[in-house]
Amino acid sequence: MPLYKTITVNSTTKVLIWKIEESFETLSEDLVLTERSKSRVVGMRSELHRRGFISIRHLLASEGYTDRDLFYDENGKPHLKDGKHISITHSFNFSAIIISDIEVGIDVEKKREKILRIAHKFTNFEDYQNLIHKDVIVRKLTIVWCAKESLYKSFNRVGLTFLNHINVEDFSLYQNETTANVDFEDKIEGYHISFLEFEGFTCAYALLNDRKKNG
Repeated sequence: MPLYKTITVNSTTKVLIWKIEESFETLSEDLVLTERSKSRVVGMRSELHRRGFISIRHLLASEGYTDRDLFYDENGKPHLKDGKHISITHSFNFSAIIISDIEVGIDVEKKREKILRIAHKFTNFEDYQNLIHKDVIVRKLTIVWCAKESLYKSFNRVGLTFLNHINVEDFSLYQNETTANVDFEDKIEGYHISFLEFEGFTCAYALLNDRKKNG
């Protein structure tokens, strides 16, 4: 099975990445799904989405979990029945999860130039004009998007926006880490962000490191 990469972030946090190379039929062999999950798979029009969904269950299995151990709250945020925190992502032929004792988020995205057209919707694009090469701008914007997406998944509040409420501190592409914060309504949360790039994809994951309330 193509478990592509395992990252032990610390003693209670692990990232697992799957490269989806198998057919849906192969992935589904000997895999037990809940009735809810079966209905979700049937309702997916995209073969790629179905394979991504099933590959996530294989990542769970590699950590000793079954599909029954995973559930979603009213906002669509995933949880594990043993109380550990989990975040899930899927993009084209890669999927990933992060499991931890603390709040976390993860995102994987394919690097594509179309991010240049939507950059103004999630960050101050002027901050990137000093970068010389377009491919460097695309790389950095993709990292920022992944970081903000991972924070959005962790914070999980209705009304939260990438542009107005999530800030990612500037970083060097050679550092592979930065910090970020979410400031929304009555809550401010600080996070540590790590990122990596592989086969034209970017992955960023966020770990909560501070929590406080305004006032």
